[in-house]
Amino acid sequence: MPSPGLSRRRSPPRSPWRSRPSSSIRRSNAARDGIKEALEAAGFKDGANGFHFVFETAQGKPEIAAQIAKKYVGDGVTIIVPISTPSAQGAVAATKDIPIVFTAVTDPLAAQLVASLKKPGGNVTGISDMSPVAEHIALIKEITPNVKNLGVIYNPGETNSVVLVARLKEVAAPAGITVVESPATKSGEVKQAALALVGKVDAIYIPTDNTVVSALEAAVSVAEENKIPLYAGDTDSVPRGAIATIGFNYHDIGVDTGKVVARVLKGEKPGDIDVGVCDRNRPRSSTRGRPPRSASRFPTRC
Repeated sequence: MPSPGLSRRRSPPRSPWRSRPSSSIRRSNAARDGIKEALEAAGFKDGANGFHFVFETAQGKPEIAAQIAKKYVGDGVTIIVPISTPSAQGAVAATKDIPIVFTAVTDPLAAQLVASLKKPGGNVTGISDMSPVAEHIALIKEITPNVKNLGVIYNPGETNSVVLVARLKEVAAPAGITVVESPATKSGEVKQAALALVGKVDAIYIPTDNTVVSALEAAVSVAEENKIPLYAGDTDSVPRGAIATIGFNYHDIGVDTGKVVARVLKGEKPGDIDVGVCDRNRPRSSTRGRPPRSASRFPTRC
């Protein structure tokens, strides 16, 4: 859950990196790169004319995200661009004055980032990436048509995950699927949460939960050992062991976000800019092995 900060400081700090980033970090990196690309296209090049792009990562920890946001406020950055719901919540809690343009946030209303998606007011706007959960259920039914009980591992402390699980239940019921919850409040609990589903479910679903995705391999090992198909909410989880998903291109989400950031840097007020919602009808598919028929229905751009 990284947060770029844009400022006029002469010597921006070095960004901390992990040698093998998780899929949540890779998504954030893709969004970050898209943001930088859009800003450069708008004339805001890192290192030119006193403009600096500062990037730091909280490595999936909300408390660190809050600390980074407070640091940015203390440094007097020009704008904060939090990537993920917890990072956005930390930024919004840290300042009511510095403009904030969030991205990759599941439900900005439920996360209490804005009061409205239309001209939200205040110092906050951004881009939402609500997962295409209905398409996920359709994909699960297509690949594993006999699924009756679907386990979901998530952190109930992440607002984005609570919203996604509620949506999952809403669309699963008409499909004849019962959702079985298994909470994991920290990455070290993911394996036990997966084990708790063994014998109770026909498949497992991992939403775009920062906590669980950071320890995805623990859930995958349990699923493979017990021959339970495991689906994910993001495309980067497929190379790590999930059998299939339909997700968004986060570089494209970053480009769209960067365009909003550029508008704010050029003088528009965040509160006058509608919150954007990534088009659910244009995600991309990712599967291990032969792609399902539904894969061809979705082009790659957000």
